[in-house]
Amino acid sequence: MRLPRVLVLSGSTRSGSFNTKLAALVGKRLALSEVEVTRISLADYPLPLYDGDLETAKGVPQNAQVLKSLFLQQEGVFIACPEYNAGITPVLKNAIDWMSRASSPGEPPKAAFKNRVFALGSAATGALGGMRGLIGMRTIMEVGLGAHVLPQMVSVTNARTGFDMKGDLTDERAAQQLDILIQAMVRQTQLQLFGR
Repeated sequence: MRLPRVLVLSGSTRSGSFNTKLAALVGKRLALSEVEVTRISLADYPLPLYDGDLETAKGVPQNAQVLKSLFLQQEGVFIACPEYNAGITPVLKNAIDWMSRASSPGEPPKAAFKNRVFALGSAATGALGGMRGLIGMRTIMEVGLGAHVLPQMVSVTNARTGFDMKGDLTDERAAQQLDILIQAMVRQTQLQLFGR
């Protein structure tokens, strides 16, 4: 019997990103909870800025097709979402926009975002912990793409001191949020896998 599969990624490609640290921690915690984890970096899937004319002329780029395929292979996806100017990063939004355009015959529209569960988190240097970006990301996922996003989220405030030397969270509130998110993600991905 196989384990539920979860893709883990960060919306940042910056070296030393706090959100990439959060993604690594989530991946570790899920793997310890008997989930098959695949971690990726959006830096490995460069994409041109979404442009409808470019799509008409050349189609959906190969890297968007590969990302879509990765999403389709999972029961769940965790995305660590940096906050840029109270929104999400351009690299993350662009990847989502291109994946939403990738379709194959017989698939529902925006197939990469259907029939799997999504979880969100953020780490930020300020006191809000990236919450404004998380709210924007939730709107994109739920309203724009019709995705099932867990209500549980993890928000790491003061991220410069938010992780210890082992990559674990130093703040008790954030650590409790993470525990709750991991439990919900494991439970819901099991339902996705075995409830089909």
